[in-house]
Amino acid sequence: MIAHLTREVGFAAAHRYARPDWSDARNREVFGPCSNPHGHGHSYRLAVTVAGTISAETGFSTDLGALDELLRRVVVEPLDHQHLNHVIPEFADGGSIPTSENILVHLWPRIAAGVPAGSRLVRLRLYEDASLYVDYAGGQAPE
Repeated sequence: MIAHLTREVGFAAAHRYARPDWSDARNREVFGPCSNPHGHGHSYRLAVTVAGTISAETGFSTDLGALDELLRRVVVEPLDHQHLNHVIPEFADGGSIPTSENILVHLWPRIAAGVPAGSRLVRLRLYEDASLYVDYAGGQAPE
């Protein structure tokens, strides 16, 4: 018997959408206010879904304490109250644009590598706000 467990964590972070090879006018045309030179921020919510076999002994499908520690270490501590363009090298000028999609691509291998034994990462869902979220399944179709 397989169960899917989802844990949510929050972090507040700023970012800027801009391509350094484009003019300021082109960046504003494509990215609108998200290209503000000083960036803009969100109170993100990340929902992490793992799948695991339900233990006949404990009734659990994953080690929730270990999952919580992983998310604190790889998501909350490095990203909370940060400017993503400055703290994640991949999002520095000339790198990937720190969209929700690219943030999930960045987080996926870091979370997948630390998922508790007997579980596997199924989906990441990142909420930018109450009306917008992105799902990512490591490049695969979500279950």
